[in-house]
Amino acid sequence: MSHKNSQVKPPINQRVLTLGITADALTPDDFPPGVTTLEELIAMRKRSLAALQATGIDAEEGYLSLDPDEAEAELRRLFDGRSFGVVLVGGGIKNVPEYTVLFERVVNVLIDLQPGIRLSFSSHPTNVPEALQRWLNRS
Repeated sequence: MSHKNSQVKPPINQRVLTLGITADALTPDDFPPGVTTLEELIAMRKRSLAALQATGIDAEEGYLSLDPDEAEAELRRLFDGRSFGVVLVGGGIKNVPEYTVLFERVVNVLIDLQPGIRLSFSSHPTNVPEALQRWLNRS
């Protein structure tokens, strides 16, 4: 699936921000399927970023607190003087029902910070490049 035929305008640029939860805020219950330790999660995140960069994607990572106010402050810091074409919201933010308020805040702050932002969603750290390409391939 793609957004190739969407009438939504393509991203304003090819810069990407991937968002996840700070590792120290997670418990093993929050880990993606197949990940059992914090070390595995951190290594998987590093591999995911390296895979993005290896394909030429200008990517930056951002990690958010579980506290919506702190997460908003971090998002505002990440966007200070910068713009991103696409922001990928990781599964750790959107897939856990207890984090619904955080997810809602993240989406609305992103729209507030950059009204033309394109949002992408992954379900696992291994499918981040595929999720981003759905929008990046429209540029």
